[in-house]
Amino acid sequence: MKNGNKIKTIDLNDFLSDGIIKEEKFKKKLNTINWVEFSNDKVLIKGCASVPVPTWAYMMITARLTKYAKQVLYGELCSAYSIFEKN
Repeated sequence: MKNGNKIKTIDLNDFLSDGIIKEEKFKKKLNTINWVEFSNDKVLIKGCASVPVPTWAYMMITARLTKYAKQVLYGELCSAYSIFEKN
């Protein structure tokens, strides 16, 4: 996870195990993240990883973030689009 331009970024490359995303290890990594750190923040789920990313990985991260983040975006910083925003 990185901070930049007042938007916190989640890079899916950080979830790779042996060069791919493995569901069991991915879920374990999700459980180690302190999601409260994203409270009331804008969070970008970086859209391009060095390997194909299963759709469920994006959904699992987004589900966790919606409990805390003010806004969740997807893509690249220069062209991100909003997928969730608290009112």
